[in-house]
Amino acid sequence: MDGHGFGNALVALSIVIQRRFVQICGDHDLTPAQGQLLCTVKDRPRRMAELAAALGMAKNALSQLVDRTERRGLVQRESPGSDRRVITLYATAEGKLIADALYADIAERLPDIASSLSPDDQQAFRRLATAIVAERLPGPLTC
Repeated sequence: MDGHGFGNALVALSIVIQRRFVQICGDHDLTPAQGQLLCTVKDRPRRMAELAAALGMAKNALSQLVDRTERRGLVQRESPGSDRRVITLYATAEGKLIADALYADIAERLPDIASSLSPDDQQAFRRLATAIVAERLPGPLTC
């Protein structure tokens, strides 16, 4: 497969992954953006600037996403200390429950996209995907 064919295969793979992720998020009554946000803050609070970088979003787009997710009672903003410009986001108790359920569902259902591969190929795919993500993402994301 030449470079163009491989590039097209990677785009097609990203579509397969995104479709499955959209479906899983929908099953939890979340948009994919809300799912990513919840998974990113489910284990620890994050500063808004850190979230924008981790999620690859402009700060105003992130603020709108947080507004919608906060109205649902899934996340909450906090300004620790005296500097009100620094805003930290964390999952509420309900948000953490939903994020944990989403995380478990993703861990169970998303790997099914590779179910037609042999066990050895599944292991190689897991290893390669993990290596690519570790190298390319600016910070730790869960889910």
